Amino acid sequence: QARLVESGGGLVQTGGSLRLSCAPSGRTFTYFAMGWFRQSPGKEREFVAAITKSGRTTNYGDSVKGRFTISRDNAKNTVDLQMNGLKPEGTGVYYCAANELVFSHLGGDYDYWGQGTQVTVSS
Repeated sequence: QARLVESGGGLVQTGGSLRLSCAPSGRTFTYFAMGWFRQSPGKEREFVAAITKSGRTTNYGDSVKGRFTISRDNAKNTVDLQMNGLKPEGTGVYYCAANELVFSHLGGDYDYWGQGTQVTVSS
């Protein structure tokens, strides 16, 4: 059964950095657009970043532009999210997601989701 597994979360101080990784298993997601979403306490799920199948095009949520970078290595079947300049409002569970059809910022367009990894940014 295909699934996505996130790793790299943890506790970091304001201004610090973390690198999240998504390692699909059960199938290759080379031909899927990939995305990262965030669920913060008391808030709706928020789009963080997305990357096309080829990796040539990326898109970011307004709150992370200029600080986060999404990348993928199709040879290794992994997708990473480099997070710099973290802020307390960046605290939440980060989810990796995949979909085969569209390059999208909408969670409803994604068919596969990981269990999430917790990121906590202390002030």
